[in-house]
Amino acid sequence: MANHVSSLKRARQTVRKTGVNRANKSKLRTALRSMRDALTAGDKTTLNETYRKTVSALDKSVQKGVIHKNTASRYKSRLNARVKAVVKA
Repeated sequence: MANHVSSLKRARQTVRKTGVNRANKSKLRTALRSMRDALTAGDKTTLNETYRKTVSALDKSVQKGVIHKNTASRYKSRLNARVKAVVKA
């Protein structure tokens, strides 16, 4: 356990930041899971809405530093390709 005042403060900050980061990562995972569920269901009307929400969650997670911008771009690209395949079929 930390003994100095500054290290005690740092420990408190780490606990707080860890909670925030965990919540943000959980929101992102939930959005991606719902997107994958919509893709397997194949409903075209809800698919576009779910895609927009997922892209928004990805962009927000990039802003908050949860994931890298290239990772988000890769997710968006792959999801968009799958959405197009479902809509086209």
